[in-house]
Amino acid sequence: MTSQTALLEHYAALDSAAVSDALDALGLPPGQAGFLPVWGTPKIVGFAVTVQLEPYVPSPSGAHIGATAVAGADETNVIVVANDGRTDVSCWGGLLSLGASLNGVLGVVADGACRDVHEARDIGFPVFAKGRIPATARGRLQQRSTGEPVRLGGVTVTPGDLVLADETGVAVVPHSHLEEVLERAQGVAAREQAIAAELRAGVALHEAMRDTRLAGTPETGTPESGITEEH
Repeated sequence: MTSQTALLEHYAALDSAAVSDALDALGLPPGQAGFLPVWGTPKIVGFAVTVQLEPYVPSPSGAHIGATAVAGADETNVIVVANDGRTDVSCWGGLLSLGASLNGVLGVVADGACRDVHEARDIGFPVFAKGRIPATARGRLQQRSTGEPVRLGGVTVTPGDLVLADETGVAVVPHSHLEEVLERAQGVAAREQAIAAELRAGVALHEAMRDTRLAGTPETGTPESGITEEH
């Protein structure tokens, strides 16, 4: 079995599109749109630490939202903040980015909006979110749970699932399928690299980009298959 460190390194060599194609091939939820980096073009790959938020209900104050998750995360983790896609209030800010960065956390993916973008940028901490807004969470949001399964857009994320986020989107790989998805995604990437090399060498686009080849399925009429394609 591949170690967690090695898995992260292998996935880091892939992009969200290749991982999404692999998830599709296995009948798992593919990558999602709408989660974009709030600065630059960072890429993060790590195991999920989850936070579920909900509308604020007046009560004795407790720990700041996200603080317990950040405290328990490390250099293998991505914080996933579930806030039902709300963009009218920030669910992640500069002090959380700083605390997470100091703990070695790889980044955050928030199903909602964030603020203090310049602070995250200045310390090089990757934040992926559905928007930006200066409105504070204070008096508007509270933490319902941490370390429980959450919904990130249309996908359920369980603590320990792998989260890959880049400038194209976000893909979530269930922990039970990490090696299977990795193998397929590496195959997708290898095929696309081979096609790109042929295109640069002058092969016509329609010849290089055959659907069966892109899908990684055997082609008829090839020496390997022993079957002649009928027209």
